[in-house]
Amino acid sequence: MSESKNPTDSIIVKKSYAFALEVIKMYKNLVEDKKEFVLSKQFLRSGTSVGANVNEAICAQSKRDFVHKLSISLKEARETMYWLNLLKDSNYITAHLFDNLNSLCGEIIKILSSIILTTKQKYFNKPNS
Repeated sequence: MSESKNPTDSIIVKKSYAFALEVIKMYKNLVEDKKEFVLSKQFLRSGTSVGANVNEAICAQSKRDFVHKLSISLKEARETMYWLNLLKDSNYITAHLFDNLNSLCGEIIKILSSIILTTKQKYFNKPNS
Protein backbone atom coordinates (compact mmCIF):
# COMPACT_ATOMS: atom_id res chain seq x y z
CA MET A 1 0.00 0.00 0.00
CA SER A 2 1.24 3.44 -0.81
CA GLU A 3 0.67 6.30 1.54
CA SER A 4 -1.17 9.24 0.06
CA LYS A 5 -0.94 12.75 1.41
CA ASN A 6 -4.62 13.23 2.22
CA PRO A 7 -5.43 16.52 4.02
CA THR A 8 -8.03 14.73 6.12
CA ASP A 9 -5.22 12.62 7.58
CA SER A 10 -3.73 15.68 9.30
CA ILE A 11 -3.56 15.66 13.07
CA ILE A 12 -5.49 18.93 13.43
CA VAL A 13 -8.33 17.62 11.25
CA LYS A 14 -8.58 14.44 13.31
CA LYS A 15 -8.29 16.19 16.69
CA SER A 16 -10.76 18.95 15.88
CA TYR A 17 -13.28 16.37 14.62
CA ALA A 18 -12.86 14.20 17.72
CA PHE A 19 -13.21 17.32 19.88
CA ALA A 20 -16.44 18.28 18.08
CA LEU A 21 -17.86 14.84 18.87
CA GLU A 22 -17.01 15.34 22.57
CA VAL A 23 -18.61 18.79 22.48
CA ILE A 24 -21.79 17.33 20.98
CA LYS A 25 -21.85 14.60 23.62
CA MET A 26 -21.52 17.18 26.40
CA TYR A 27 -24.16 19.41 24.79
CA LYS A 28 -26.65 16.54 24.74
CA ASN A 29 -25.92 15.84 28.39
CA LEU A 30 -26.34 19.48 29.39
CA VAL A 31 -29.65 19.80 27.56
CA GLU A 32 -31.15 16.44 28.54
CA ASP A 33 -29.88 16.05 32.11
CA LYS A 34 -29.20 19.58 33.34
CA LYS A 35 -31.84 21.38 31.29
CA GLU A 36 -29.25 24.02 30.44
CA PHE A 37 -29.94 25.54 27.02
CA VAL A 38 -28.16 28.90 26.70
CA LEU A 39 -24.52 28.28 27.68
CA SER A 40 -24.58 24.81 26.18
CA LYS A 41 -25.74 26.14 22.81
CA GLN A 42 -22.92 28.69 22.73
CA PHE A 43 -20.46 25.95 23.67
CA LEU A 44 -21.85 23.70 20.92
CA ARG A 45 -21.57 26.42 18.27
CA SER A 46 -18.02 27.45 19.05
CA GLY A 47 -16.78 23.92 19.76
CA THR A 48 -18.02 22.46 16.49
CA SER A 49 -16.94 25.55 14.55
CA VAL A 50 -13.28 24.80 15.30
CA GLY A 51 -13.24 21.75 13.03
CA ALA A 52 -15.49 23.34 10.44
CA ASN A 53 -13.01 26.18 9.98
CA VAL A 54 -10.07 23.76 9.91
CA ASN A 55 -11.81 21.97 7.05
CA GLU A 56 -12.39 25.26 5.25
CA ALA A 57 -8.68 26.00 5.61
CA ILE A 58 -7.83 22.76 3.80
CA CYS A 59 -9.51 24.15 0.69
CA ALA A 60 -8.15 27.65 1.09
CA GLN A 61 -7.59 29.66 -2.07
CA SER A 62 -4.20 30.93 -0.95
CA LYS A 63 -1.74 30.73 1.94
CA ARG A 64 -3.21 33.96 3.31
CA ASP A 65 -6.71 32.48 3.15
CA PHE A 66 -5.35 29.33 4.86
CA VAL A 67 -3.93 31.40 7.73
CA HIS A 68 -7.13 33.43 7.93
CA LYS A 69 -9.35 30.34 8.21
CA LEU A 70 -7.07 28.75 10.81
CA SER A 71 -7.06 32.03 12.74
CA ILE A 72 -10.85 31.92 12.86
CA SER A 73 -10.60 28.33 14.07
CA LEU A 74 -8.17 29.44 16.79
CA LYS A 75 -10.56 32.20 17.89
CA GLU A 76 -13.40 29.68 18.06
CA ALA A 77 -11.24 27.34 20.16
CA ARG A 78 -10.47 30.18 22.57
CA GLU A 79 -14.16 31.05 22.75
CA THR A 80 -14.90 27.39 23.47
CA MET A 81 -12.47 27.56 26.40
CA TYR A 82 -14.40 30.54 27.73
CA TRP A 83 -17.72 28.68 27.66
CA LEU A 84 -16.07 25.59 29.10
CA ASN A 85 -14.74 27.60 32.06
CA LEU A 86 -18.12 29.23 32.55
CA LEU A 87 -19.87 25.85 32.57
CA LYS A 88 -17.38 24.55 35.14
CA ASP A 89 -17.53 27.61 37.39
CA SER A 90 -21.33 27.61 37.32
CA ASN A 91 -21.30 23.92 38.35
CA TYR A 92 -22.95 22.58 35.21
CA ILE A 93 -20.05 20.21 34.55
CA THR A 94 -17.72 18.26 36.82
CA ALA A 95 -14.05 19.05 37.28
CA HIS A 96 -13.23 15.71 35.63
CA LEU A 97 -15.23 16.52 32.50
CA PHE A 98 -13.79 20.02 32.43
CA ASP A 99 -10.23 18.70 32.71
CA ASN A 100 -10.73 16.31 29.82
CA LEU A 101 -12.28 18.86 27.44
CA ASN A 102 -9.97 21.65 28.58
CA SER A 103 -6.97 19.46 27.81
CA LEU A 104 -8.28 18.56 24.34
CA CYS A 105 -9.10 22.17 23.54
CA GLY A 106 -5.75 23.38 24.85
CA GLU A 107 -3.96 20.89 22.62
CA ILE A 108 -5.94 22.09 19.60
CA ILE A 109 -5.07 25.71 20.43
CA LYS A 110 -1.36 24.84 20.59
CA ILE A 111 -1.46 22.97 17.29
CA LEU A 112 -3.38 25.74 15.52
CA SER A 113 -1.05 28.42 16.92
CA SER A 114 1.96 26.44 15.73
CA ILE A 115 0.57 25.89 12.22
CA ILE A 116 -0.34 29.57 11.89
CA LEU A 117 3.07 30.75 13.14
CA THR A 118 4.99 28.32 10.95
CA THR A 119 2.97 29.21 7.86
CA LYS A 120 3.42 32.94 8.47
CA GLN A 121 7.16 32.54 8.97
CA LYS A 122 7.55 30.38 5.89
CA TYR A 123 5.44 32.39 3.46
CA PHE A 124 5.07 35.93 4.75
CA ASN A 125 8.21 36.99 6.61
CA LYS A 126 10.43 39.07 4.39
CA PRO A 127 14.12 39.36 5.24
CA ASN A 128 15.31 42.76 6.43
CA SER A 129 16.79 44.82 3.66
